[in-house]
Amino acid sequence: MRMTARYTALAAAGLLALSSLTACANDAASTASSGSGNKGDGKGVKVKIMVGGLDKVIYLPAMLTQRLGYFGAEGLDVELLSEPAGVQAETALVSGQVQGAVGFYDHTLDLQTKGKNVESVVQFSHAPGEVEIVSNKRADDITSPKDFKGKKLGITGLGSSTDFLTKYLAVKNGVSVSEFSPVAVGAGPTFISALQKGSIDGGMTTDPTVANILAKNLGKVLIDMRTPRGSKEALGGPYPSSSLYMQTEWVNSHKDTVQKLANAFVKTLKWMSTHTASQIAEKMPADYSQGNKALYAGSIKTTLPMFTDDGVMPKDGPETVEKVLEAFNPNIKNAKIDLSKTYTTEFVGKATG
Repeated sequence: MRMTARYTALAAAGLLALSSLTACANDAASTASSGSGNKGDGKGVKVKIMVGGLDKVIYLPAMLTQRLGYFGAEGLDVELLSEPAGVQAETALVSGQVQGAVGFYDHTLDLQTKGKNVESVVQFSHAPGEVEIVSNKRADDITSPKDFKGKKLGITGLGSSTDFLTKYLAVKNGVSVSEFSPVAVGAGPTFISALQKGSIDGGMTTDPTVANILAKNLGKVLIDMRTPRGSKEALGGPYPSSSLYMQTEWVNSHKDTVQKLANAFVKTLKWMSTHTASQIAEKMPADYSQGNKALYAGSIKTTLPMFTDDGVMPKDGPETVEKVLEAFNPNIKNAKIDLSKTYTTEFVGKATG
């Protein structure tokens, strides 16, 4: 009981601390919001998008699109909001607080089993961009996911994509989900603090958290899924992750607005494919680098391979995601998922950029 209370308290404190970091991102999003604000579908219409961590490199296209002025160029007034984990962005979407969410595609499958029709409209990536980090103190004890048994593993939040992927890696390697302890520690400073204090033995996180851990010599990379190759090795194929996903009903009733959002995001993805990591870093809010521009640019460089350049769902990607979720989630395994309803290429196919 004491240990459980300790982890719960740590998670609560971590998420509270993280809110100060993401508050800066929220402020940047609000001040960078562009467009006339007039009502009307696609004519300065206000659109709220919740991001599962604006300062995470895996979700970089959201803020970069704002900073490049592409939302405004499409006549949209987009407000970007931030939550520490993708599962919280999902909650904001299905509750109607926002019109769109930037998070992992896998949530669309999970939501379908719960009777919620949600679809990826723009697919930012074809790899997770996630890294399983092991504390230097436990590096000799954890040399593969087979060693997850009895360990405390950090994730952003329960029900998050880091939670999903950690469970898959465990099950795939003969460790049941009941044989290790997932600990919700968020990302950034809270994740790093948990690793330093020994509250977690390792965990799954993204850049720039990964770059900071390695720079401080606090941990080692166990599994790297920042590239399509790394994704295939760990998960068996392309794993579409970061995306703009929206409720299908809203998409169908606001097609002009959705098309403009797709246009803006595809322009950004194409821009990213023709610019260096340093050039991308220069466009982002100054506080995202946390005082180390070189380290931040480096974290972008290592993560860039995960992104698509056209927003199109990668071939066989949905099938890989379904296979991963089926491995540990009985709701997915026992359901008949209609993958064709979890994403659409209608808008990216027409996008200009």
